[in-house]
Amino acid sequence: VAPGDDGTCPLTVGHAGSRPHRIAVGLYDQDVADEGRHLVLRERLDLDVPHPTPHPIGKRPALLLLNDGDLTYAKVRFDPRSFDTVQAALSGLPDPLSRAVVWNALRDAVRDGELPAAAYLEAARTHLPRETDLAIVQGVLAFAVGQITDRYLTPEERPDALATLNALCRDLIRRTEDGDHPGLRLIAVRHHIDVAAHPDTIAAWLADGTVPGGPELDPELRWRVLARLAVLGATDEAAIAAELERDPSASGQEGAARCRAALPDPEAKQRAWEAMFTDDTLSNYLFTATAQGFWQPEQADLVRQYVPRFFQDAVPLAARRGPAIAEAAGRWAFPAYAVDEETLRLGEQCLGEGEPIPALRRKLADQLDDLGRALRVRGA
Repeated sequence: VAPGDDGTCPLTVGHAGSRPHRIAVGLYDQDVADEGRHLVLRERLDLDVPHPTPHPIGKRPALLLLNDGDLTYAKVRFDPRSFDTVQAALSGLPDPLSRAVVWNALRDAVRDGELPAAAYLEAARTHLPRETDLAIVQGVLAFAVGQITDRYLTPEERPDALATLNALCRDLIRRTEDGDHPGLRLIAVRHHIDVAAHPDTIAAWLADGTVPGGPELDPELRWRVLARLAVLGATDEAAIAAELERDPSASGQEGAARCRAALPDPEAKQRAWEAMFTDDTLSNYLFTATAQGFWQPEQADLVRQYVPRFFQDAVPLAARRGPAIAEAAGRWAFPAYAVDEETLRLGEQCLGEGEPIPALRRKLADQLDDLGRALRVRGA
């Protein structure tokens, strides 16, 4: 898109491929009556590619959104003016599907090392408190916590990111105090637990059995809180055993295994490792729960010695116990938070020389691809 001599902008869309498909382009103007915080759809163009015809679009819009409506598979980037508009008014897009396209574009830009992770977190801090679509809130928070804070940021950058997300979740919890948005409130509560850097608030929730103003803590939330307290070193085996007595169900057994593996204690880590890799009677569910608790970004130094051991122990484990455990080991027991060149080297060596069974090989290949991406994002 480039302004013509007459002030109008001709738009031409094309691509290097040959498969015909349709893409929509949304032209959005800022609502001057609302200080530009809301956007108004001027026009949405449906274009057939790879043989489009130019379209005059008049005055250049504040936001030109490719793939508006998510009609096709496309990786979207923003021109500078559109990106400024996104930063200022993303939550002002009227259609949740359009907002989802923007959030996905921002996520892809972070994953490709083209947008700083901090910029994504700032967009979330600014716009997510006004978001109404549950899928968007869940997706943005899951990416911000599971990828950005845990893998894409360095350990030195992580505390500030957790503080940002903690404040964001508190805003969402305050916004939902009237009880009109229980789904949104539950999402905010869950992620507030996951990013808690200090135990006081969530420990009080567990003691009271409820979040002030709701919801009451069901078994899933109670185990979630206890797992985070275990990571922070704010609980112990006695508390885990008491909670298991309260909830002796199968999911309770998994919650206890997850909490015990998450305790920041060398002996607890050793017991968890032996349970995963030497106890062939451990069920798939308890293996997964133990693996989920074992690796924690806050405990990188404590579990550093287990990073090379994973590649040594996972191959014979998978050979003994078969594809289901192999898949669980590759997905959950992989040292995902050890984002460094040595972990990547060990993984590639394992793939090349270790002869893992196919189920483990597939998971390792995926994990190493994600690890390489995390390294590129950190270095971008």
